[in-house]
Amino acid sequence: MSLKKVVLAFSGGLDTSFCAVHLKEEGMEVHAITINTGGFNKEDIKRLEKHAFALDVKSYKCVDVTKDYYEKILKYLIFGNVLKNNTYPLSVSAERVCQAIATAEYVKEIGADAVAHGSTGAGNDQVRFDMIFNILLPEVRIITPIRDLKLSREEEITYLKKHNVQMDFEKSKYSINKGIWGTSVGGKETLTSNLPLPEEAWPTKVSLDKTEKIALVFEKGQLMGINDLVFKHPVDAIQKLSEIIAPYGIGRDIHVGDTIIGIKGRVGFEAGAPLVIIKTHHALEKHVLTKWQIYWKDNMSTWYGNWLHEGQFLDPVMRNIEDFLQSTQEFVSGKVFVALHTHRYIIEGIESPHDLMSAKYGTYGEMNKSWTGEDVKGFTKIFGNQAAIYYQVNNLKIESGHED
Repeated sequence: MSLKKVVLAFSGGLDTSFCAVHLKEEGMEVHAITINTGGFNKEDIKRLEKHAFALDVKSYKCVDVTKDYYEKILKYLIFGNVLKNNTYPLSVSAERVCQAIATAEYVKEIGADAVAHGSTGAGNDQVRFDMIFNILLPEVRIITPIRDLKLSREEEITYLKKHNVQMDFEKSKYSINKGIWGTSVGGKETLTSNLPLPEEAWPTKVSLDKTEKIALVFEKGQLMGINDLVFKHPVDAIQKLSEIIAPYGIGRDIHVGDTIIGIKGRVGFEAGAPLVIIKTHHALEKHVLTKWQIYWKDNMSTWYGNWLHEGQFLDPVMRNIEDFLQSTQEFVSGKVFVALHTHRYIIEGIESPHDLMSAKYGTYGEMNKSWTGEDVKGFTKIFGNQAAIYYQVNNLKIESGHED
């Protein structure tokens, strides 16, 4: 009788390495797939392939979905200036959805009987993966060894050592996930509420101590240039910006948030390029959009980010919101000037042909050119008219900030 085929979403870390060995031991034919969302270079992929076959998988494949990831998800996070709890650029949240969809496509391609992932039973990823698989692969069994066996990282390490697996187990003390939209870092410190991550836990070391000024060029909301460099695709611009920013240590933080399963969680991350892109894009929007465009964008983007974070990317309402976000970017074009310093950055200003601060119409706090003082007197009377009627009709007065 032939072995049951299982597709394993494989990152090469501690959890998925355990899954590969355990599934094989359970008598399954393991087909490992790595979904590259911009975190692996050619050398990384060769190393992952070698490691996968050392774990005795039947086959290994790496699929690069970085540009698809950008087109379907990341550009909308930029359009919406999405930061979870005003802090976190959804580095892992968005990535997991993309990886789950690509893994599901591979399951269909090879006709696998099951799909496996290395999520624990205490985090968000288990929900994201399971939900996508349930929607796209309703007839396929989902296997989650780490969750089902309730394993600690120490128990996984012991198991792999027993099976003579060669890995850097010292490095495995920290769970690191790298993609184009940032790198997450989890360890014993992030399981507490008070401890910071030590310097050695951060994947990128700080090596620059100087000031550097750069100009980011946006075209209809998308980053297409840095200084004099023009890029064919925003992914290339993001990768170049990451290269420039990383040595400054910009974008390090610890996010505290509400998990899908109802508990609080902490995770460290470094996401210099995503944070600078979102903040510069937002600065440009404040100059070129109207106040009501900004208001509704803020509201809808927050909801969009939260729903994506919870794995609900396939909900059709997400496509409706994406259409709205896309429509707001028609005039979000121009340059944003940024000064980079060690561990911080400053947005110095913008240039855009669509800047609504144009001096042609007036200078805030100094001179107007489109109305007179008499115009303002009449406008003020009308603008406050209903409130004035309310107070007069009800014979109200204000004392200590309250109606009396």
